[in-house]
Amino acid sequence: MSPNGSDRSSRRPMRRKLPQVLTAGLILATATGCSYNWEDFPRLGMPTPVTEEAPRILSLWQGSWAAALITGILVWGLIIWSVIFHRRSRTKIEVPPQTRYNMPIEALYTVTPLIIVSVLFYFTARDESKLLELTPKPAHTVNVVGYQWSWAFNYIENVPGVEGDAKTDKNLAAIPDKFQDQFPDNAGGVYDAGIPGDRNPQTGNPGPTLWLPKGEKVRFVLTSRDVIHSFWVVPFLMKQDVIPGHTNSFEVTPTQEGTFLGKCAELCGVDHSRMLFNVKVVSPERYQQHLKELAEKGQTGYIPSGIEQTDPARNAEKNQL
Repeated sequence: MSPNGSDRSSRRPMRRKLPQVLTAGLILATATGCSYNWEDFPRLGMPTPVTEEAPRILSLWQGSWAAALITGILVWGLIIWSVIFHRRSRTKIEVPPQTRYNMPIEALYTVTPLIIVSVLFYFTARDESKLLELTPKPAHTVNVVGYQWSWAFNYIENVPGVEGDAKTDKNLAAIPDKFQDQFPDNAGGVYDAGIPGDRNPQTGNPGPTLWLPKGEKVRFVLTSRDVIHSFWVVPFLMKQDVIPGHTNSFEVTPTQEGTFLGKCAELCGVDHSRMLFNVKVVSPERYQQHLKELAEKGQTGYIPSGIEQTDPARNAEKNQL
């Protein structure tokens, strides 16, 4: 057998096994990319998580990058392999074998992307469902109100000396019954409303300041008075749209005291860049003291939460419970 024929016959077993090896590698990359502890891998531009829920988001982010990197290495390896082993000979002029189709290779580039997307979809859907899961009775509820060009915070709490009932307050009528039913009984509440010119007294950062207790679950009920905004606390690694006529909600449990930056993440108009706010996480005792301070300033009750939902929208949300 000629040397050229010998080379071709020696390459055939490797060519037969190549699709199976690449498929197994890609499946392994996508299936294991999200299964490790986030602390064992660089954060890849993400801030340090400061809530119990945020590491789940960071782990998904890191896993996606890990799967993409391994997939990229396999693809780059295949390209380099083709360049080296299938380059044109400098000494001989020959026409390479002409193949109209190759079923193993076509199956590889058809099935493998479907497997990759399916695995990534599974982890994303799993984590999204967990992150948007609501507990029956959260320890605290804050109605976040977005408006051009700042934020307001209705603390739906039982504050000593403050009378009222969040369940029947007309200013909270835009919030669907499924959230109102879980408000504390006889919660008079307090509020804090901001303007773009506000500053946090400790850090000097622009915008109003939302106070939260460390180690206790907080539900955010998001409403808008005008256009679509987006509530984003950067180190929470979580943001959600604030939509007029539709109420969104999610829960977090802060794990670290400090003052963190928040902003609107949805282009909402000419002064969108000024829709900034701060989140101050303190001890539960200091949080309760802050609510009393708001009451002493006369900021009792609630400010209007936003545009009320239509009856069909309310009924649709009831059916989702």
